[in-house]
Amino acid sequence: MTLMTDAQNGKNSDLIKSAAQAENLSEDFIRQGVAAGTIVIPKNINRKLSKIVAVGAGLKTKVNANIGSSPDHIDLGEELEKLDAAIKAGADAVMDLSTGGNLFEIRREILARCPVQVGTVPIYEAACKTVAAGKKIFQIDGELLFDVIEEQARQGVDFITVHCGINKATVDILNRQGRLAGVVSRGGSFLVKCINATGKENPLYEQYDRLLKIAAKYDVTLSLGDGFRPGSTFDASDAVQLSELAVLGELVLKARKAGVQTMIEGPGHVPLNQIEANVRLAKRLGYNAPLYFLGPLVTDIAPGYDHITSAIGGALAASYGVDFICYVTPAEHIRLPDVSDVREGVIAARIAGHAADIVKGVKGAKEQDDEMSKWRKARNWEKQKEFCIDPEKLASERAKLPPQQEDVCTMCGQFCAMRDE
Repeated sequence: MTLMTDAQNGKNSDLIKSAAQAENLSEDFIRQGVAAGTIVIPKNINRKLSKIVAVGAGLKTKVNANIGSSPDHIDLGEELEKLDAAIKAGADAVMDLSTGGNLFEIRREILARCPVQVGTVPIYEAACKTVAAGKKIFQIDGELLFDVIEEQARQGVDFITVHCGINKATVDILNRQGRLAGVVSRGGSFLVKCINATGKENPLYEQYDRLLKIAAKYDVTLSLGDGFRPGSTFDASDAVQLSELAVLGELVLKARKAGVQTMIEGPGHVPLNQIEANVRLAKRLGYNAPLYFLGPLVTDIAPGYDHITSAIGGALAASYGVDFICYVTPAEHIRLPDVSDVREGVIAARIAGHAADIVKGVKGAKEQDDEMSKWRKARNWEKQKEFCIDPEKLASERAKLPPQQEDVCTMCGQFCAMRDE
């Protein structure tokens, strides 16, 4: 039995209870959401978590942080530092996207150390093993891919990104229409290469029932990947993106029948005036499954500042109904992020999520702002630390001021508008 099937049978559980307490909502609200598939609580049966996080309708917007090695930069110690930085900054989940070094060991250490849910993209490891065997990417074997998925699930991974919506039909649309930036999803590009080179169907789509059995066995949540997410605002909302989304909606329904929790991933690079339509279409075509968006980034011209471009898009997307934001760091499009990039990315995404929660009427969001304003008016810096999104930043900035500025700041000094006298 999975968490979803239990919920569908009217059973509450410790997971549902913990999620309800964290959201300050009733257990029945959470259970009904899990049963319907509008809320997911990713947790592998083989893991113990100190923080239970639910994602979905009516809940606080959650934030994911990506970490992981690359073939050009392999340092397990640094990845664990990134993990710690992400958790300290308030990430609700972490994905290990490692493609360099001993992937099993890296994942094992992250799973052991991480107090929140951990996700992966199994096709990355399948690609690494294929290349290590002297083969080309397009020779990724379906059996190998399913072996990797089962191994990662057995190891304790809570959710996996699987690009099941890429199939021969959607690839045919891509090949006919073309794109300015092409396919920017790494996992998606692997599968496109396989289909174009061999003419064979994507095993994740063709053998979806097999995938569901593995997911149900370990109660792993499927994050249905947007392999055709737009990598430029020019490509946003095109036929291939929407065709993949329609396929993912069908797969959501199949997963629910199998008692498997699912999320749908979303774009990508999207202009401001297309974000609302993207969210509403994803909710409709995805049968109100929780939405997990990367940003979206609202412009393509800001390398080094893409944590800002994604926070702008993320705030809008979440206000329209996105449930889970994958952070983007300042290093996006440039290099592998370092520890400071991870911290900045998490904080930027959390700001976006909180701004949206105020609009969505999420319990406690507006109240936190009101408390912050009350203590700002009182010029009580210690109390402000309790309600601001980054107490460490506030404390470090205040520490730079001379003793005589204890009551106010150096912007206005004795002319502070907040002073009543």
